[in-house]
Amino acid sequence: MTDRPNLLGDYVRARRELVTPEEVGIPVVGIRRVPGLRREEVAMLAGISADYYLRLEQGRDRNPSVQVLESLARVLRLDDDETAYLLRLGVARPRRRSRRRETVPAGIAQLVATLPLPAVVQDRHFDVLASNPLATALSPRLAVGVNRLRALFLDPAERALHPDWEETTEGAVAVFREAVGTDTDDPRFAELIGELSLSSPRFSRLWARHDVQVCEGAPIRLAHPRTGDLRLNREKLDIGGAAGQVLVVLHPDPGTDSADKLALLASAIRTPTEAGHEGSVRRPVRGGAR
Repeated sequence: MTDRPNLLGDYVRARRELVTPEEVGIPVVGIRRVPGLRREEVAMLAGISADYYLRLEQGRDRNPSVQVLESLARVLRLDDDETAYLLRLGVARPRRRSRRRETVPAGIAQLVATLPLPAVVQDRHFDVLASNPLATALSPRLAVGVNRLRALFLDPAERALHPDWEETTEGAVAVFREAVGTDTDDPRFAELIGELSLSSPRFSRLWARHDVQVCEGAPIRLAHPRTGDLRLNREKLDIGGAAGQVLVVLHPDPGTDSADKLALLASAIRTPTEAGHEGSVRRPVRGGAR
């Protein structure tokens, strides 16, 4: 037996517990003592033996074929992103990495500083690496050195900023898990997962679901203490040459009340050009701001 984390087994077990017998056409007779599907039901529907499926779930067999993984994805009702994640778990092998210093490309740092919209750069750990004044005017937790995931779950002021906090946290954890992938030896991931699992019951429950979601843009709603309700579009753009770094830009629909409120907020602060600097960029502090 190996002492490597059983990522594939943990994932398929968590997902089968979320699929009801009715969803896959299995009649329910009597009292079921397990949530979701039984192991033998998954095996039957996937066209594999119950013993082989048990070995996969227990981590005693870690080399399933792509065909087996795709069959499991179908039975477990996984979407395209979740299926891609399952395939990564089945073929990738974790490797230990030392933590490297994250450096924002100079051109991106300049772009963030001069954009007339709230903008930040964050890495795959959700640490903020670069930020402009309008972003921190929206939230002080959008400052360099803050971990966005930690702030979202543990900072009451950040929670108050998000009226749709339940939905927001659900999506954040799913994106974070997709970013983790098989890289569970990464010390920063281990640090964040450990702290949040102990400090936030909400995070612990969501992490146990094994939801995955690809990082992409989406509309968001903020309850800003100065401007009131803001409805913005959040765009997330991968930064070329800086693996794992994402440029996040928030912008309102033109001509809306939110556009007027954001302009009012911008007028209350000095722009980077007026301040005579190019914004804030530095290495993130371990653990984020408290």
